[in-house]
Amino acid sequence: MVLVNSRPLPAFLFETMKAILGTKGRMTQVFDEKGIVHPATIVTAGPLTVTQVKGKEKDGYESAQFGFLAKKESRVNNAQKAKPFQYLREFPFEGAAPESGASVDVSVFAVGDVVTVSAISKGKGFQGVVKRHGFHGGPRSHGQKNKERAPGSIGGGGRAGGRVVKGMRMAGRMGGDRITVRNLKVLQVDLATNTLLISGAIPGHPGTLVEIRG
Repeated sequence: MVLVNSRPLPAFLFETMKAILGTKGRMTQVFDEKGIVHPATIVTAGPLTVTQVKGKEKDGYESAQFGFLAKKESRVNNAQKAKPFQYLREFPFEGAAPESGASVDVSVFAVGDVVTVSAISKGKGFQGVVKRHGFHGGPRSHGQKNKERAPGSIGGGGRAGGRVVKGMRMAGRMGGDRITVRNLKVLQVDLATNTLLISGAIPGHPGTLVEIRG
């Protein structure tokens, strides 16, 4: 991959936090100058298009709305024709306001930038307490039958009037949550293919929408 940071950026991006949307790809590994291997995730990010600018006078705050991944014309109804994108997200800014229609790509990031990544984690369906909460389960001794992964007593009786205490760790749906991972590092930037190589693992399955903030 080739690092590209020579392109002029919109003026407002110098005065706000770096941010971009992308889709998660596969994991890989890269070697640095010292020969140390780093696990990394490939993210196809941007380009984003400014679809709306909100100001303090009218909206009470300053923010720019960005669109990511254009929709097919056959799937866009009349109400969506002004913003024919699959995803819309807002990011705050300070100083000069961006122009509607401006484009943002991966060149807002540089190698070595520390970023925060948010995405929806993989859905794992209905799971028991061992997988969902890390319970050890019951003893593997004689006389045990179908109880190795049972949750055990949940109290009741003299506690909380016999009801289930709020927040009790029990079996239930697992995954499908918005997860944020901090202090990841940008390892490579490739403007030709609109990809970022980010250290470590990030939430979700390949194709998941990823939000990257500097």
